[in-house]
Amino acid sequence: MSQNALIPMLGVVTDIRRDTPDVKTFRVQALDGGKCFEHIPGQCAMLSIPGVGEAMFSITSSPTVREYQEFSIKKCGCLTSWLHQMDVGQQITIRGPYGNGFPVEGDLKGKDLIFIAGGIGLAPLRSVINYVRANRGNYGTVDVVYGARSAEDLVDIDEIQNEWTKTPGVNVHLTIDRAQEGWDGHVAFVPAFVTELGFDPNKTVLVCGPPVMIKFTLKALMEQGFKRNNVYTTMELRMKCGVGKCGRCNIGDKYVCKDGPVFRFDQLDELPNEY
Repeated sequence: MSQNALIPMLGVVTDIRRDTPDVKTFRVQALDGGKCFEHIPGQCAMLSIPGVGEAMFSITSSPTVREYQEFSIKKCGCLTSWLHQMDVGQQITIRGPYGNGFPVEGDLKGKDLIFIAGGIGLAPLRSVINYVRANRGNYGTVDVVYGARSAEDLVDIDEIQNEWTKTPGVNVHLTIDRAQEGWDGHVAFVPAFVTELGFDPNKTVLVCGPPVMIKFTLKALMEQGFKRNNVYTTMELRMKCGVGKCGRCNIGDKYVCKDGPVFRFDQLDELPNEY
């Protein structure tokens, strides 16, 4: 499907599910059915409500899903609060895709992969994980390390427990920050859990979450012998206009909208410490 990424098109919300107390996942289709446009894992789209505002969000569904696209959105401002009030059947404008995405048909192919996420940081990685699950023969082993403040803050927990854990070659490691009644799983912050798991440093890592989590997770990985050119992250929160024209996404000589949002950490090392 050919679609000019600069021109908004109308989509309709066909399903809404509440993942956590402050995260909802919205399923969007084109008015005539199907996806609004094609994308690759890690790319983003601009969602807008006329008269309210617009913002960039990761496309959380895999490109292998032909019927729709999904967006997991945390309630944290004016636009997201408005989105959280939407009902199934309402229309929204959408344009995209934007960004480079993860190299699922390039450098990641054939590799053993580790996905590390914290909180809503699972949203950008979910698209990649489900793409890899749908193409298992093209990738090695898969480990998913996912943590949140509490069990109630784990996004997509039903899909994780009912689908991901049952996929051959996929190992899921869940943790929460503090012990709570009814939780019999692991309790630790994500960086400490990564250290405890002791992964093979020859594996390739994709990490996304709060900046402080990423900082200490990267430190834990480096201490285990991982190479920075084998660790990827996404910086979609720095994206603004989507095409690098407004200049608000620049870091040094790079524009996150055009050159990212996906970067390896050795690429980030070449940039000013502004992120």
